[in-house]
Amino acid sequence: MPHNDRHRPFPESDPYAEGLLDVGDGNHVYWSVAGNPDGKPALVVHGGPGSGSSPGARRLFDPERYRIVQFDQRGCGRSTPHASDPAVDLSVNTTAHLVADMERLRVHLGVDRWLLYGGSWGSTLILAYAQAHPERVSEIVLASVTTTRRSETAWLYEGVGRFFPEAHERFRAGAGAGGAAPAAGGAELVRAYAALMNHPELPVREKAAADWCAWEDAVLSMEGQGTPYTDRVDAARLGFVRICSHYFAHGAFLEEGVLIGNAHRLAGIPGVLVHGRLDMGGPLTTAWELTRGWPDAELYVVEQAGHLGDGETRARVLAALERFAKG
Repeated sequence: MPHNDRHRPFPESDPYAEGLLDVGDGNHVYWSVAGNPDGKPALVVHGGPGSGSSPGARRLFDPERYRIVQFDQRGCGRSTPHASDPAVDLSVNTTAHLVADMERLRVHLGVDRWLLYGGSWGSTLILAYAQAHPERVSEIVLASVTTTRRSETAWLYEGVGRFFPEAHERFRAGAGAGGAAPAAGGAELVRAYAALMNHPELPVREKAAADWCAWEDAVLSMEGQGTPYTDRVDAARLGFVRICSHYFAHGAFLEEGVLIGNAHRLAGIPGVLVHGRLDMGGPLTTAWELTRGWPDAELYVVEQAGHLGDGETRARVLAALERFAKG
């Protein structure tokens, strides 16, 4: 049946194949494939880090034209072991490990080149992968663009606090759980939470995770889309915050500014970037800077959207994926 309304997501579709891929270091990464087995390969890269994949993301792709691949990054979703357990070693959970996992999955599935789609942290990981393996990428579609520079993390966990001083005071206080003095800057706050998420006592980890998610929701509170971070529960919330704080405490294990500095490596790869002008968590400047060095990228600024996007954001993504399906 034709899908004539590019503003409307496609019907839900179930995977026709799934499995656990042994990526080494004791980790097994969950993957699934939906849509048309003979369609254009597309990889959905989830955000977080540590959020896990969402079935709803498949609805952005025409299941008759795309072979839709999803995976849960190390330590989250249905991948094992799960990072909610503080005994799970996160030293083998870095951006380089995730890039290698993506490449191993591509080989495992017999894909030559694939389109990459993702948002927020997903855009960071996509850029890292594409700059390492540009010959394996056909097109890129990004929403709510981030590169997880230390400057971006400092904004999210300190700078934007000037707009939400009450919530930020609570976030700072949470970093002092366990008797330590409240930390001072954004980097120190993130490191303090990373330490709390490795605490041996579950109640300490649970409180730190709740405080972290409350802050994330405060930053997005003007978007009117509820409390998506606080809505996470149990192991999903613990794993998400443990992985997030781990990555952000280490500058995503990337040289500062390297993804923007190496944007020229993406030359020849068509890209569509969709970013809300009112994104408080990840200001527009990152997407703008990225397009300065990536000649084949188109940037669409959605005037009334924030980090979570809106109907126009979705329409822009759907239109890009519709256009690239023909390639």
